[in-house]
Amino acid sequence: MDSQAFDLVIRNARIATASDCFEADIAVRDGRIVQLGLALPPGARELDAAHRWVTPGGVDAHCHLDQPMEAPVRMADDFDSGTRAAACGGTTTVIPFAAQQKGQSLLAAVQDYHHRAEGRAHVDHAFHLIVSDPTPQVLNEELPRLIAEGYTSFKIYMTYDDLKLDDGQILDVLEVARRHDAMAMIHAENADCIEWLSKRLEASGRTAPRFHAHARPLLVEREATHRAIALSELVDVPIMIVHVSGREAVEQIRWARAQGLNVFAETCPQYLFLTAEDLGLDDNYLGARCVCSPPPRNRANQDVIWRGLADGLFTIFSSDHAPFSYEGTQGKKPGGEEVAFRHIPNGIPGIETRLPLLYSKGVLEGRITINRFVELTSTNPAKAYGLHPRKGTIAVGADADLVVWDESPRTIANTQLHHAVDYTPYEGMELQAWPALTLAGGDVVWDGRQFHPRPGAGRFLRRGRPSLLPKRSAAA
Repeated sequence: MDSQAFDLVIRNARIATASDCFEADIAVRDGRIVQLGLALPPGARELDAAHRWVTPGGVDAHCHLDQPMEAPVRMADDFDSGTRAAACGGTTTVIPFAAQQKGQSLLAAVQDYHHRAEGRAHVDHAFHLIVSDPTPQVLNEELPRLIAEGYTSFKIYMTYDDLKLDDGQILDVLEVARRHDAMAMIHAENADCIEWLSKRLEASGRTAPRFHAHARPLLVEREATHRAIALSELVDVPIMIVHVSGREAVEQIRWARAQGLNVFAETCPQYLFLTAEDLGLDDNYLGARCVCSPPPRNRANQDVIWRGLADGLFTIFSSDHAPFSYEGTQGKKPGGEEVAFRHIPNGIPGIETRLPLLYSKGVLEGRITINRFVELTSTNPAKAYGLHPRKGTIAVGADADLVVWDESPRTIANTQLHHAVDYTPYEGMELQAWPALTLAGGDVVWDGRQFHPRPGAGRFLRRGRPSLLPKRSAAA
């Protein structure tokens, strides 16, 4: 066979997918995997995986990049720096959010987001929609049209004044998801409870970052999770409960599963590796760096989340990367000021550290299998959001998005990360693995030491319908 038959051959790969582990060479042509086997013919380029684990490129199905914010706040990462960091951490597909502002057309929000991404992304990307103003035009025309055009998932908020929907609006949006076979993601926190608690905390002068957790106790998430499940049951539509933080919400999801309801769940690194103590034990403003919603809980809840990752409760492990710098005027200190907890921009960075954290602390420390790691970080996100089998697996016909793992000690330091944020909440953590190589479409974008930029080479992905469940029959 002519050596030019393959653009690239990766030798001696110890391959892990969501279901199998095996050794093979991987042949790539035109950015796709075209053959798996032993002793394949030579390619124009060759890489030796040296019998290390090779997994599908990560699919980060919940991250925020260059999302429009109210001035002076601005996200630190755009599609350039955000996808650079993703690639260096082993993620080769990202799905951030095209967010509708109240009073704005959903189509206009999507067009604006395409403009923000154009020519910048180093890896492939798709968009979730955020529906904050479900007008008749949006429900009857714009949302069905966008789903048909490949935007097959959207997020609904039950909190935040500028984003939240009431129960009737949520039902309307879920009904569109049912009719058009889309995936609805739900941020489940009870807005009225949060507001009631926040006012009382403020009235007593308790406004430091640590009181963010006091305003959002577990029951706030539990009640909203229960309500989201009930609303999805009424409409008879699957939902994805995102960034689940602790025991009480987990119990609601386990109950729903026991009733045979199609309720999926996502969690994130902050609920495994941070606690409420990271928001501060006193009134020090440094805790603002770890303000996110839901907030980190306690160590007992970390154990609950680990169990859910191991036993199948969680479908997806995402970063929820929401990048706001600590210093300056556009991030955690809006206008350069230390503000009360309710005004601190919500979110923490994590797009680059997501996979190394779970691989190190999950796979190498025996909490989950490597197959479960692949399922949580790549295969299930691809299935949930209409990208499988092009993404999320190592198989003939799939995109050649691959990670070769180096198992050696490494300490997380923000100075070595590639995002544009001025801190990482995981500073100083000791890991035992990091990507040695990341390939996107057969191109090396991270070689273990250097990032290889390819701005604009990351393609926008028009997605199919979710494939986690059998397709609903026409009569259903």
